[in-house]
Amino acid sequence: MFVFKGLFSVIEKLKDVNTITPTQGFNIKSVTCDSMKLNVWDIGGQRKIRPFWKKYLENTDLLIYVIDSADKKRFEETGLELSELIDEENLKGVPLLIFANKQDLATASPASEIAEGLNLHTYRDREWQIQACSAVSGEGVQVCKYIVNLFQFYPYGNGLRHFFFLFSFRMA
Repeated sequence: MFVFKGLFSVIEKLKDVNTITPTQGFNIKSVTCDSMKLNVWDIGGQRKIRPFWKKYLENTDLLIYVIDSADKKRFEETGLELSELIDEENLKGVPLLIFANKQDLATASPASEIAEGLNLHTYRDREWQIQACSAVSGEGVQVCKYIVNLFQFYPYGNGLRHFFFLFSFRMA
């Protein structure tokens, strides 16, 4: 249903992550996060779907990008895709939250190394945060905490609109 085990666990906090399959296309789900209603758009990351990403960017309040921190071979490609996405006009100034998933694996890169590899320091037109997490253990996936903190002083004055875009990425 969702792009990969990590994303579904971040949103649903499911205990049985073995039943989750990659997203084919997109899914929409409403969730409540500390009394905020969020409409979550989960878009598949397969190469054949990527040309359609731009169609779902309008009115995005927050971009969440979930990456496999143990798949070092794909960091460069992941970084290029993120960079292209960030350059979209509809995402100008939109905050970015990156979940560096699979931190429970011995081969996982630390969040600081991923931030460096993705050149996050070059994103000066928006707030961004990278969070190490493990969807399997649940460590670091307190997504509501990060969203509430980020939007506590939302610059547009109205707080978070009832549209929330969740983008998750799986290189396949």
